[in-house]
Amino acid sequence: QVQLVESGGDLVQAGGSLRLSCTASGFIGSAPAMGWYRQVPGKERELVAAISTLGTTYYAISMKGRFTITRDNAKNTVYLQMNSLKSDDTAVYYCAQYYSDYYYHEAPARAWGQGTQVTVSS
Repeated sequence: QVQLVESGGDLVQAGGSLRLSCTASGFIGSAPAMGWYRQVPGKERELVAAISTLGTTYYAISMKGRFTITRDNAKNTVYLQMNSLKSDDTAVYYCAQYYSDYYYHEAPARAWGQGTQVTVSS
């Protein structure tokens, strides 16, 4: 069974930076595509960024330029570097692993992490 463990969430001031990590376990071979989502109370979970097995990246328009997704296949870990944080970035951030080796629109996830809280104070 695939397990995803996120870390790195914290309280940070507006304009600051954070790096989230998500380590996957419970599967054999290279991890397929991975993604980061976020959710605030009362709203639907939204995609932040995704990365294919070979490193092709996809970003939500509002996050492109401030957030960077990377992965280390040797460590089965995906990262989300978040810069120039705004109060609107406050959310629970979730890591997801897809069935496919590449991300496509509304690709289904086969596993989710438990979430890590990011709070940006203004």
